[in-house]
Amino acid sequence: ARWLRIIPAVIIVYIVAYMDRTKLAIAMAGGMSSELGMTASFAGLAAGIFFIGYIFLQIPCGQIAERLSAKKFIAGTIVVWGGVAALTGLVRTQNEMLLIRFVLGVAEGGVYPAILALIGHWFPNEEKARAIAFFQMNLAVASIITAPLSGWLIQSMGWREMFVIEGVLSLALLLLWIPMVADSPEKAKWLDPRERACLDARFAEDKAKAVVVENVSVRTAVGDANLWKLVAIYFFFQVGFYGFALWMPVIIKQLTGSGMTTVGFLTALPYILCIAGQFYIANRCDLTMNRRLYTAIPMIGFAACLTLSVLLEGNMWVSYGMIVLCGFFLQAYAGPFWTLPPLLFPSNVVGGVRGTINALGNLGGFIGPFLVGYLTTAFSKEVGLS
Repeated sequence: ARWLRIIPAVIIVYIVAYMDRTKLAIAMAGGMSSELGMTASFAGLAAGIFFIGYIFLQIPCGQIAERLSAKKFIAGTIVVWGGVAALTGLVRTQNEMLLIRFVLGVAEGGVYPAILALIGHWFPNEEKARAIAFFQMNLAVASIITAPLSGWLIQSMGWREMFVIEGVLSLALLLLWIPMVADSPEKAKWLDPRERACLDARFAEDKAKAVVVENVSVRTAVGDANLWKLVAIYFFFQVGFYGFALWMPVIIKQLTGSGMTTVGFLTALPYILCIAGQFYIANRCDLTMNRRLYTAIPMIGFAACLTLSVLLEGNMWVSYGMIVLCGFFLQAYAGPFWTLPPLLFPSNVVGGVRGTINALGNLGGFIGPFLVGYLTTAFSKEVGLS
């Protein structure tokens, strides 16, 4: 029952959150940049400032979700971010765009660590990489949906209407989230007692093998070198991921010269392969329990394919083929990576640790789009992607 209720619910919620976060990319290619007079460097700033706001609620909300209620917290944020996303369609100046993106980042900031905490309450270690990978597939599905849907709405009505319509649809998530999700097995009336007993036994085994020091504070954990290694890994991958994801529609439009609807579909193809990569890597990771190896392989593969897409730009479709292949590795690291914090830190601080990693690591989401935009303006798009 938990695979059919918890996982679909968190996938759908984060699909919509991610759509609200990244549809700026398709809007930039669809007329927003010219209407607001946005240069490439400003567009990168507008895309990236989301992540400055994003850091504020990471640590407290990770702890709240771990100790209190992830379900209630996420329900509240759905209302806030849906409204803010809709307001993006009303902006008139560049400063208003920066403000609305910052506020959207604050509104969405605690959702990711809250969902990771919820998954941790429902899936024991031997299933955790797969559970997180299934959840992370929301990024691929969201990207598959966002580009064609947003491209069609822009072409049919305009970029402002696209923001308003998709923002209002976010509020409908509450009709799914509230009845389907419970914070933990003991609070789920719909869970079979036999499954609950089985989970209790498996979580007891995990606890016996886990880090046993329980009096560690978040402040003490901050001094642990493992925390900063995880932050660095996550930061640098987010630089590449968001630099790639938020500029890909513009790059594909320039590469192919296609219309917005075609650009939307071409942008979606890498994310179809992304789903296969996430499932395959996470499955191998859970089978071997080698978390470090299967965190590293996708990062190396993504870097290699992205570099080749630049070097082979002279052949349009070969270059685009390498962009599509980037998709296989794009998010495949996430399932193995997020199994590491509970293995390295005690349970009383793991929520704050996840929040710290996500908060500081996601600053790469600010650096990536801004850096690509700046280097594209100062040099060329080849330099930006390299």
